[in-house]
Amino acid sequence: MAVIAISRQVAALGDEVAHELAQILGYTFIDRKTVEKKIISLGFPPEQLEKYDERKPGFFASLAKNRDEYLDYLQTAILESASEGNCILIGRGSFAVLESVPNLLAVRFVAADSVRVKRLMAEFDWDEKKAIQRIEESDTNRIGFHKSFFNLSVENPVHFHLVLNTGLFTAQSAAVVLAEMCKKLITKDIEEAGKQKIADLLTAQRLVNTLIFDHKLNINFLRAVINGRTVTLHGVAESPVVAQKALGIASDIMKDREVLSGISVVQDFKAYP
Repeated sequence: MAVIAISRQVAALGDEVAHELAQILGYTFIDRKTVEKKIISLGFPPEQLEKYDERKPGFFASLAKNRDEYLDYLQTAILESASEGNCILIGRGSFAVLESVPNLLAVRFVAADSVRVKRLMAEFDWDEKKAIQRIEESDTNRIGFHKSFFNLSVENPVHFHLVLNTGLFTAQSAAVVLAEMCKKLITKDIEEAGKQKIADLLTAQRLVNTLIFDHKLNINFLRAVINGRTVTLHGVAESPVVAQKALGIASDIMKDREVLSGISVVQDFKAYP
């Protein structure tokens, strides 16, 4: 029926609600470890993961080429999971990656700091100071992660169908609300349109991965956009030769579509130190 993307503050019952919702709807809950394993299996170095995975990248990490590689692998992992349908994704900007998907239900869970502090103290037997520090660190990292990789404020409610205060709900009652919302909003036509959109997004992302990882083309910020039978490449290349090579390879791969180049050529462009 739907693809559900959950964003959450720490100690706002994100995993707990997701587990309950998955049981009610019969959906697959794709948790953090599942996404991490998929990113690594796609080719991202495991030793680099902690620098980027739902964290605000440090100064040098934000300039490193691994940053863009992480984003390509992350988007691939999310789109591959979403393509299976009837799933719940949590964190890692899944709502942003899937924002154009018609059958997406994007939800954010929040709670008052006082509620989150009490939950962390009870769960980990921490004192109040340590719980507050954890909240501040987590909030800073998640805000920085979404700003760095998706250029948006995760705290802005306009990115979500619903923002739910889990200080006022149990995990079970929150899951019931979301299950009913999902059943009411996602029709068969919307589901079919969503499947096609996810398929196009995944095809476009795999094309980008082929050009960057297999053919080693030096094109920064490369992305592909599919609109019907047309594929348009966007990015920044150092020379027209590289841009033309990308167009040729993409045309060979996407034989059933027209491939256009929107790649900008900026000589002496250096994205990384």
